[in-house]
This record gives sequence, C-alpha cells and structure tokens, in this order.
Amino acid sequence: MRLAHLADPHLGVRQYHRQTPSGINQREADVARAFRLAVDGVIAARPDAVVVAGDLFHSVRPTNAAILFAFKQFQRLRESLPSAPIVLVAGNHDTPRSAETGSILRLFEELGVDVAVDEARRLEYPALDLSVLAVPHHALVAAERPELRPDGAARHRVMVLHGEIEGVLPTQRHTVEYGGALVGLRELGIEVWTYVALGHYHVQHKVAPNAWYSGSLEYVGTNLWGELADEAEQGIRGKGWLLADLQRATVTRKPVPASRPIIDLDPVHGEGLGPEVLNKMIQERLRALPGGVADHIVRLRVYDVPRHVARELDHASIRAYKAEALHLNLDVRRPEVRRTVGVGAPGRRQTLPELVRTYLANRPLPAELDRESFVRVGGELMDAVERDLAGA
Repeated sequence: MRLAHLADPHLGVRQYHRQTPSGINQREADVARAFRLAVDGVIAARPDAVVVAGDLFHSVRPTNAAILFAFKQFQRLRESLPSAPIVLVAGNHDTPRSAETGSILRLFEELGVDVAVDEARRLEYPALDLSVLAVPHHALVAAERPELRPDGAARHRVMVLHGEIEGVLPTQRHTVEYGGALVGLRELGIEVWTYVALGHYHVQHKVAPNAWYSGSLEYVGTNLWGELADEAEQGIRGKGWLLADLQRATVTRKPVPASRPIIDLDPVHGEGLGPEVLNKMIQERLRALPGGVADHIVRLRVYDVPRHVARELDHASIRAYKAEALHLNLDVRRPEVRRTVGVGAPGRRQTLPELVRTYLANRPLPAELDRESFVRVGGELMDAVERDLAGA
C-alpha cells in the first residue's frame, strides 16, 4: 500500500516582475512547472492513493489560468490512476475568510477528487483497507476542533492535515508560513496513525517516522533564504514530494528539479571599507557565480555599511546586475550602534526595528490575532525600511 504525499503547490503565486514571452509571471510559470513535474512523478510511481495536504493555490481567488492548469493536472492524475483515491484538503491560503464565500476547490470533485474545505472528513476506501481523516485549515481554527483520532477497523489509517505542529519546527520562526493553525503533538496522536501527511511548512521535515511534512514543490515562501538555511541544517537540498509505503513503514523522497538556481552568497563584511573597495568586492562575488547571475535568484548580504557609504556605491552597476538576474537581493545592512555616553550604563542602543518590535509585543491586540506572528511581520517590515534607507 503506497501513498503519494504532496503539499503546498501554491499555484498562481507571483513573485518579482519578469514575465515569460506569453505574458505570465516567471515565478508563476516556475511553480506551475514544478507541480506538473510532481504529477509526472506520481503517475510514474503509480501509488495506490494520492493526498495533497493543502495550499493548492496561493490565494482564495486564483486566476482563471491557474484554475485551468490545476484542473488539467488533476485530470491527468485521475485518468492515469483511475482506481487511486485522490484526497485534497484546503490550506490557509485557499480557505475563504467568510464561510459564505465558497471555495474553488470544490471544482475538483467533478473529477472524483475527495475534497475537505470547511470540516474534517472521514473517508473510507474498503478496497484498499484504507481510511483517511482529511483535516483542512478551517476545521483547526473553528470553535470546536475535530477529534484527531482514527475511526473504523481499516488496516491503514492515514490523516491529512494542514497546520503547524507545535514545538517541532525550527526555532527561527520566520521560516514558517504565517497564518497556520497550531496543533499540539499530544492532540495529533501520531502513535495511533499509520501515516500522517502534513502541509504548511515548506521544508521537508520528519516529525516522526510515520509523520512528515512533504514541503512545498518550489520556493514560494516569504523567506526563501530561511528555507535554504533550514534545508542545510536538516541535510536536505531542494524540493519534492514523498512516497510512503504504509506496509513497510518507509518514506522515500522524490525530488522535483528546480527551475533555476537560488543562491545565497557568502556575505561581505564592509566595516571600515570605502565605496570603491566595497564595489569591487560586490562585483567579485557576483562575477564568481558560474554563468553569472542571469535568470538566477541571488542574495548578497553586505554588513556594517554606514548610510553615507551605501549611498556612494555604484548603483548603476548594481541595477545592471539586477536587470540580468531574475531577482538580486543586495541586502546592505548598517552597523549596530552602541551607546557609550549619556544616561545609564554604556551598552548597545536599540535599533528602530527593535523598538518597534518591543512596542508591538506589548500593545493590546484583538483576541483573534496571533501576537507572535503580528510582531514578526512588523519587524520584517521595519527591517525592509531600514535596508531601503541604507540604499539597498
């Protein structure tokens, strides 16, 4: 009994400004390509069942092109695997804020896909001796959560859930997608399930031998550099999906080739350096890339650069590199300021982003807002403003 586990395709996402010759956002096209390749891989593997653990689309109202593309891919799955159940749950990105709005995901029921949008669904497939509990995002944020326990006498008990398992993801929480529903390990009850297919976290991650995040199929999060760091920490490189053998209790990673290189260059330390030297170091870093920066997504951090030095950098040359790359993030950061005189003991003075974070951490909030996410987003916005002021 083999199960294909995919999650977080985020079809329709748009990033950066470049378009394909046909007028589609380039990253939207990259993401569509990744999903098509994943479907190719699933069809070739011929699993007994397929689950998609949320965020099929990047938004509640995807474009007609994204809807049509997704429909064709699920149609391919259904025609190639006519007897395999296909289960799709709604993630936070494709869940409407209002229950009256309706969900585009129900369209796929026309293809025989079992879809869970608002409430958890218990699905039985007697021919496979398989039961599936499909838990969408909305069910986890409802006033009364469903009981996350199997029901019935099926041999293979699978749960498909889109949410954040509390306490098992990296402590650097900026790499975790905003808006996920928190689920405790005890509530999850991993030990009573044959397999738990998780979605929401974009880096492939083993929660337990029988519980996995398959990760996204492309780099679509707000902090892809953090995703790269998480992958390196866990010894993983790149995106893909999972093939779980429920009888042998094995999970096999199925990679999806990236559309283009995503590169986080070694940083430049600019303390005490003038603009001429910094310009040379920046150009050396970028020129050292095999094939240059053309069509790549690249970040280069430059630390300890005062504002007046940042303003004197060769911005014409930088703009030329940015035009060549699909996206070049030249992240110029000012030095930390330390207070040595004035009231109180000497020490490090808080930066403006830190002051904002402190304020947001203590101000009153509506009960429905997650404070940690609220503070994180505010801090990221202030960091971006600081970098803009520095000429980045």
